[in-house]
Amino acid sequence: MKTAFTQDAGVEVPLICGAMYPCSNPELIAAVSEAGGLGVVQPLSLVFAHGMDLRQALRLIRAKTVKPIGFNALVEQSSKVYERRMREWVDIALEEGIRFFVTALGNPRWVVDKVRAVGGTVYHDVTERKWALKALEGGVQGLICVNNRAGGHAGVKSPEDLYRELQDLGVPLVCAGGVGDERMFRSMLQAGYAGVQMGTRFIATEECSAHPDYKMAILKAGENDIVLTDRISGVPVSIIRTPYIDRVGIKAGPLARRLLRGPKTKHWMRLFYTVQSLWKLKKASLHGSGYKDYFQAGKSVAGIQGIEPAAQIVRRFQASLS
Repeated sequence: MKTAFTQDAGVEVPLICGAMYPCSNPELIAAVSEAGGLGVVQPLSLVFAHGMDLRQALRLIRAKTVKPIGFNALVEQSSKVYERRMREWVDIALEEGIRFFVTALGNPRWVVDKVRAVGGTVYHDVTERKWALKALEGGVQGLICVNNRAGGHAGVKSPEDLYRELQDLGVPLVCAGGVGDERMFRSMLQAGYAGVQMGTRFIATEECSAHPDYKMAILKAGENDIVLTDRISGVPVSIIRTPYIDRVGIKAGPLARRLLRGPKTKHWMRLFYTVQSLWKLKKASLHGSGYKDYFQAGKSVAGIQGIEPAAQIVRRFQASLS
């Protein structure tokens, strides 16, 4: 099935394995791309969670597939050190031949300028129209439409409402959130989306390095087990409800909420939350529920019935379109 997204990304199947911290390991990325979808690199996952040199990690992926892969650039300007590091990572990705980028959490203009200079493409994560318009002002060529069924940093609108809100913007739209089975995949494409991004579905795969406890939590969970917490990064994040979550709650404390609202303090507070959450999510994902922290997931858990090879998922979803 050819769509505007498959043409932009150079892939066979309109399916993205979304970038996930800390679950985007080289084997998973390569397996999705080799099967015809688009595996997307999350540099923080490779460098911080898996302790790899980024260039060597990209070459490891390339040794497993020569098909297109993507790169996720979080462009939030909360730290000069982080911004400098992200600029270095984007340069490395371009040097290693990556030409499809997904930006998020800030102005994508500097990434667009670098990528388009070498003939590449940039899509941007958005949750509503005002952010979509800002992203388009920044020069992006497509939008990843993050809805209220997504894992991680979810949106506030349904997939259908978000599509209706953005369909007149004249760029490819990719549905992100809530798709865990072939029926929903077909439904989103039939609704007009040029592609579908899945994260939670690809955590429950053989190639994903997430701990078996994490994968089993996904298999056992239903839609009602997905809750939002602002204790991870200061903004709502979708996670699986567990006894630990019930005990510690899902709301930031009163002081943290005050600092998150302050124009001069919100960026520092989010940086504090982010650094803390990177460690927590790494421990829970790679070492299991004994660490009693957070398992990120979206409402697509309802359609996930087993742990499978990533390529089998891509091919089954592709076959559902014929």
